[in-house]
Amino acid sequence: MKELLMGNEAVAMGALAAGVQVVAGYPGTPSSEVLETIAKRNPGHIYVEWSVNEKAGAEVAAGAAYAGARSLVTMKQMGLNVASDPVMCVNYIGVKGGMVVYVCDDPGPISSQTEQDTRSFARYAHIPCFDCDSPEQAFQAVQDAFAFSEEHETPVILRSTTRVCHACADIEVPEIKTPEAPEGFVKDTSRWVIFPKLAYQAKLRVAGREPELAAEFSEYKGNTIEGSGPIGIACGGISYSYVKEAIRGHEDSFTVMKIATPYPFPTDLARQFMLGVEKIICFEELDPYIEDALIYEYGNLSLDIDNFIEGKRTGTVPLGGELSAVEAGRVIEEVTGIGTSILFSEPEGAPDLPVRPPVLCAGCPHRGAFFAVKKAVGKRPAIYSGDIGCYTLGNAAPLDMVDTCLCMGAGITMAQGLDHAMRGAEKEPVCFAFIGDSTFFASGITGTVNAVYNQSDMILCVLDNSTTAMTGHQPHPGMGLTMMGERVEPVDIAKVLEGVGVKWIRMVDPQNLAESKKTVEEAMEEKGVRAIIFKSPCIALEGPGQPLKVDPEKCVGCMACINEIGCTALIPDSGNLTEKGRPKAVIDRALCAGCGLCAQICPTGAIE
Repeated sequence: MKELLMGNEAVAMGALAAGVQVVAGYPGTPSSEVLETIAKRNPGHIYVEWSVNEKAGAEVAAGAAYAGARSLVTMKQMGLNVASDPVMCVNYIGVKGGMVVYVCDDPGPISSQTEQDTRSFARYAHIPCFDCDSPEQAFQAVQDAFAFSEEHETPVILRSTTRVCHACADIEVPEIKTPEAPEGFVKDTSRWVIFPKLAYQAKLRVAGREPELAAEFSEYKGNTIEGSGPIGIACGGISYSYVKEAIRGHEDSFTVMKIATPYPFPTDLARQFMLGVEKIICFEELDPYIEDALIYEYGNLSLDIDNFIEGKRTGTVPLGGELSAVEAGRVIEEVTGIGTSILFSEPEGAPDLPVRPPVLCAGCPHRGAFFAVKKAVGKRPAIYSGDIGCYTLGNAAPLDMVDTCLCMGAGITMAQGLDHAMRGAEKEPVCFAFIGDSTFFASGITGTVNAVYNQSDMILCVLDNSTTAMTGHQPHPGMGLTMMGERVEPVDIAKVLEGVGVKWIRMVDPQNLAESKKTVEEAMEEKGVRAIIFKSPCIALEGPGQPLKVDPEKCVGCMACINEIGCTALIPDSGNLTEKGRPKAVIDRALCAGCGLCAQICPTGAIE
């Protein structure tokens, strides 16, 4: 039947229709909904797991594909960096069952540390790549990717981007049938065990097949040439949708080539396109991937046309960030003089949209942990290495408690580097590392072992809120629940720390400011690797308690509650001033979660 599906849901339903049997992944916006949808729609024959990280997920998927099952592993573009170790090997080994690596890029970036273009990774890794331009096309592309993977015994990358992942469309969803059981693993060390000689032969094979696959992709139904106008537009992914919107009403002036399989590049199709137009504009996110491929073919065709190809390389199209239909229309008008209906200007007198930076939720236990450390440290020199998660937001004023943030798990190891570099300095700092419980399991354990082994002097703060909060509250090993709905023994972070050699370990409730502050002070008196587990559930899971209120008779307008912890439920009341004209504090009871942190720091006891 027809369903309204988000792009990621469309990929999930396409995978179900293709007979996927094993699904693994690690949550990361904008990819998370794929695995969650498959788990929710699981007919009962599919194994689904949230892996501890993307590397583990890719290896689970590869093992299943070795046994002949169709497998899917999901991640965002940053996760592909973590998964690149197995992915860069399984491309040489190959697979028996279809294996699709679904990677969601985040142009902007909207919710990532950096922009990355997975198409460039696919070319570097010699892994065939399909690119999604809409939910409808994504539904079909994942099915085509599985078929292609099995036919050529290779893993396949399916790339999407944020706007496709979270757009919605009506899609005809077929009945999901149980696939035949896989053949199973057949021992063959000449195929499944990667040795240097085997790798050398595999490199010749995967690189040498490029012309054959390029010719096949030139015939692939997802790659199209539309129109016959003199101005060529080359695009792929969501940029195709932007272009179609931008040229609406002027289609006769353009010939649009859509690339749905960027690697291997469909050379024959590209040559046909280039020989039929007078000029080309390239629109794509993020790298000038299609543009570079066309420039290469331009040389092979020995064309001699000035300013034939316009795009990111010429500065015509922005080199980074998201594109849009408006931006595509602006470029088209600038290059061709053809005005498009998509261009618009802001109405006169319209105010600027308010800036809304991400902040910790009211009642978030991380706020208490950061504030306790800050108060305990006082004026002593200290460096706070942060990590990837909700607690990255501790960098904002007034907390200002995240000095570094690089990638998942790096907070622990960067604190070690800072310690070794500054040990013995005149103002030797105390080095703190903050990491969440989910991130600790994903990529923090290795760094902790490194700290113990190499005799680092640092304080590890595990902010344990019992969930993977920032990406949607997915389960992790510390929660005692799998994605298959099984209750299992939770992995105890304190026991893990003890097992890898951490001697000084304390657990404290971050909502208890006095106890937390005292624990941090004790940790600073010790040496070596010390660990404090700040354990309190995420407020979004626990739910708010009784909201607090400010007694206006006791409030002196000192603003300590607002200026020190930055809780969004605390605001100055400009309609209620002290004798000296200072606004008193007031609590937004719709936001207040009743954590009580503000009451613990109010010098006059006005919050109750």
